[in-house]
Amino acid sequence: MPPRKPSPVGAHVFVAGGLATGGLACAAEVGAEAVQVFVSNPRGWRTPANDPAQDETFRCRCAARRMPAFVHAPYLVNLASPSELTRERSVESLRYTLRRAAAIGTLGVVVHAGSAVEDAQRDRALRQLRELLLPVLDEAPAGPRLLVEPTAGAGQSLCATVDDLAPYFAALDVHDRLGVCLDTCHAFAAGHDLAAPGGVRTTLNRLVRAVGRGRLGLVHANDSKDGLASNRDRHENIGKGRIGVEPFAELFRHPATRGVPVVVETPGKAAEHRRDIAILKELRDR
Repeated sequence: MPPRKPSPVGAHVFVAGGLATGGLACAAEVGAEAVQVFVSNPRGWRTPANDPAQDETFRCRCAARRMPAFVHAPYLVNLASPSELTRERSVESLRYTLRRAAAIGTLGVVVHAGSAVEDAQRDRALRQLRELLLPVLDEAPAGPRLLVEPTAGAGQSLCATVDDLAPYFAALDVHDRLGVCLDTCHAFAAGHDLAAPGGVRTTLNRLVRAVGRGRLGLVHANDSKDGLASNRDRHENIGKGRIGVEPFAELFRHPATRGVPVVVETPGKAAEHRRDIAILKELRDR
C-alpha cells in the first residue's frame, strides 16, 4: 500500500474585508491547512460583484501554500423545490457560485442536497433535479466539482443517510463532476452511529458502496449537540458533543478519506476553531 497522504485540516473562514485580506488572515490565525468560504450571502439570493484583485490574490496564495479551498453555496439553493421561483433562483445561484469557485481556484462547491418540501413528492423532486442540474453540470467551467452534502434528515430531505446518495447520483447519471461532502454532525443526526466503535468505518463503507470510490471530496468535521437520529443540525466543538473525540481518529484511518480535506464548521471564534483544528491534526498524525 502506498504511503498515506495526510488530509489537510482547516476551517470555514469568514471573508469580511475580502477573500484574501480577511479569509486567509482568518485561516492563518486558526492554523488552517484548508479553507471553505462563501462568495455570496449564504442566506440570500443576491450575487455580488467580485473583487478581481482579491480573487487573484486568494487564488495565488492558496496555490503557493498548496492550501485546498472550497466554496459553500447559499443555504437557500433547492433544485427539488415545488416553487418555480426558488428553482429559477437556485439554478442562477449555482451557476454563479461554480463560476466564482473556478475563478478563485477552488476544488469544489458544496451544496446541500435539497428537499422535496412536500410529502410523497420524492420521485417528482428527483426528476426535477435531473432536468435542472444536469445542464448546470455540463456547462460548468473546468475545475471545481459539485459536492453534494447530505443533510440532518429533517423534512423531506432528498439525502440524509449516505445510502440516499445512490438514487440521487443515479438521477444525475453519476455525472463525473459530482462528488460528496460528508458532514459528521449531519450523518449522526440522520442516524449513522458514528459514536459507536466502528461506526465511522461502517458509514464510510456504505458511502463508497452508494457512490463509488473517489467521490468523497470534503469532510465537514463537526461534533453534534443532539443525539443520534435527532434530525437536528446543531454543530458542536470537537469532543464536546455526542459524537466524541475518538470517532474522528477513525475518520482519518479510512481509505476513503486518504488525502481528502477536512474542515470544521464548529461554534465559537478563532480560539475555539484553533483548538478544534489542533485536536484533529493530533488525531490525524497519530
